[in-house]
Amino acid sequence: MKVFETSEVKNIALVGGAGSGKTTLAETMLFDGGIISRRGSISDKNTVSDYREIELEKGQSITSTIMYTIHNGKKINIIDTPGTPDYVGEVTSALHVADTAFLLVDAHQGVNVGTEIAWRNTTRYNSPVTFVINQVDHEKSNFNETLNQMKEAFGEKVTLVQYPVSEGPDFNAIIDLVLMKMLKYGPNGGEPEILDIPESEIDKAEELKMTLIESAAEGSEELMEKYFENDTLTLDELRLGIRLGLANRAYFPVFCISAMKNVGISRLMEFINLATPTPDARHRFTTEGKELSSNPTDPTTIFVFKTSIEPHLGEVSYFRVYGGCVTEGMDLINSRNGNKERLSQLLVTAGKNREKVEKITAGDIGATIKLKDTHTNDTLNIPSAKDIQLEKIVFPDPIYFIAIKALESSDDEKTGAILNDVHRVDPSFRVQYSKELKQMIISAMGETHVNNVKWHFDKIHKIGIEFLPTKIPYRETITKPAKADYRHKKQSGGAGQFGEVHLMIQPYFEGYKDPTEFPVRGTETIELPWGGKLIYNNCIVGGSIDARFMPAILKGIRERIETGPLTGSYARDIVVYIYDGKMHPVDSNEISFILAGRNAFSTAFKNAGPKIMEPIYNMEIIVPEEMMGGVMTDLQGRRGIIMGMDSNGRQQIIRAKVPLAELNRYATALSSITSGRGMFSMSFDAYQQVPADVQTALLKKYEEEQDED
Repeated sequence: MKVFETSEVKNIALVGGAGSGKTTLAETMLFDGGIISRRGSISDKNTVSDYREIELEKGQSITSTIMYTIHNGKKINIIDTPGTPDYVGEVTSALHVADTAFLLVDAHQGVNVGTEIAWRNTTRYNSPVTFVINQVDHEKSNFNETLNQMKEAFGEKVTLVQYPVSEGPDFNAIIDLVLMKMLKYGPNGGEPEILDIPESEIDKAEELKMTLIESAAEGSEELMEKYFENDTLTLDELRLGIRLGLANRAYFPVFCISAMKNVGISRLMEFINLATPTPDARHRFTTEGKELSSNPTDPTTIFVFKTSIEPHLGEVSYFRVYGGCVTEGMDLINSRNGNKERLSQLLVTAGKNREKVEKITAGDIGATIKLKDTHTNDTLNIPSAKDIQLEKIVFPDPIYFIAIKALESSDDEKTGAILNDVHRVDPSFRVQYSKELKQMIISAMGETHVNNVKWHFDKIHKIGIEFLPTKIPYRETITKPAKADYRHKKQSGGAGQFGEVHLMIQPYFEGYKDPTEFPVRGTETIELPWGGKLIYNNCIVGGSIDARFMPAILKGIRERIETGPLTGSYARDIVVYIYDGKMHPVDSNEISFILAGRNAFSTAFKNAGPKIMEPIYNMEIIVPEEMMGGVMTDLQGRRGIIMGMDSNGRQQIIRAKVPLAELNRYATALSSITSGRGMFSMSFDAYQQVPADVQTALLKKYEEEQDED
């Protein structure tokens, strides 16, 4: 393959809802570019994009696929992304390195939740967007209604570049408003016959052309002046205005196609080459705020935006070159860890098809294999620029949490290794072992995300696993002072054990007061790893307990607050006063005072108005206005407190505080209530005391679990 220069490369991401035809469009683009000799189909399970076993079985894209095609001697890199909302992390990484997003909308389904989610992501990355209304050949296609929905959802900047002469099964002709010609396609699509616009369409086409010219004129002040002066723009001026408006999101062109019938695809590829931003026009920033513009004269810098694990190849790292060029066998430095990595092979990929190349220049996308310690979000540089680190992809925070357990304990280690591999490939999937909850917790973007992980365990690894509800990290605390004492005495021949501790505890809060009945001789403040504080006060007078045993008492107390007396949860925000006790000249030792301190604390805790505290989360839920009632009713049923509401176009934003215990499977519930159109994010807010009835239920449940053990 020839080496493509920066000016000969375009990078696009295909985004949109499931079923909008992204994979079929990519397939047709590769066919038209001569990369494949025969078009596959999703139904025949032979597309370039969906080649993984899980995708073939489920009939949909699960991960993004990097491909390329050639048009008029230029290379178009294509990232085909999944439409399932659970794989939004794949869309995020694609938009991070693509220079233009092509957002596909199904002509018979119109704007749906997948369309809205894709749009939000393009807005977040400030990506230029071209809309492509696909499946205009569908028998229930409604092009005008779909366009109206797009304008309502995304604003009046959505502007036609093309419209169909007719739609449905007879769709074979497009009016192109830039060329002011009719593009007529044969039964196999491909290259169109370019004809004059029929008399019946001239008035409509001229009216829409003026709207297009007005939008394009807003691309620059100079164009606006020419428009005011001449009441129109020349073809070259129109194209310039489209390029400028597209690049700064002042204008969103709309194309119409049938990816299945190869109608409109060659013209779309021509538009990509002529109008979409070049790699050097879309700058990226380093972590220190420096701009990189994919300049071939800059020091070599590449950014790894995706990792996959492929059969017979191992780990494949996909990268974009942001400076200079890379050559086979080149040594680069990972700016994260300072390690040297050798690019032993350079590849360009079209799905599972890979071709070795010797050089990849700035702005282009490639792949390499078997890097030692380089993963997604890493930057590699030549030694003279080893400190350059590009801004990382910010993957969405997980919203679905569940515990996972191997059915056979002998598979625990393998299970952990597999889950870590899943995270390397998909950073929006996370795994962590909770020492507190004694569970392996996986965090994902939804139930489909989790079920597809189980598919890999069942079908690929042949390891049995089960999912369990995640336990809630409750906290225990006290609400009033209490005293207690405990004598530990044990005699079984020889040296015995003896230790007696008298203590008082009270709640910790800012500005608390020490009691006046005994003096505080020494204080130790302990910031607890799980939040809150433990204040430990030595109030011993007269040597009733030797100073050398005070650390042992503290150790016993700390052991007890790690498994609170009520439910075994961590305790917090407690002030302890050790004010009296007894020793034995022979039998007192460290273990005696550990046990005495632990048991005295436990008794006092139960008498100090103990309360269970639960984690409260801030929720931000985005829903269509007509669905607010059902969502708010559901939140109130989850003990949620509505904190406020805002609007953003057609969407309503609900802010609430909700106990974590009530959010089990909320992602699934919200999807059901809103027909998949709702989205939410959540973040920890604070711990609050649970209501009395909830505490009673938790205590009863804990007692039953202890009895079973």
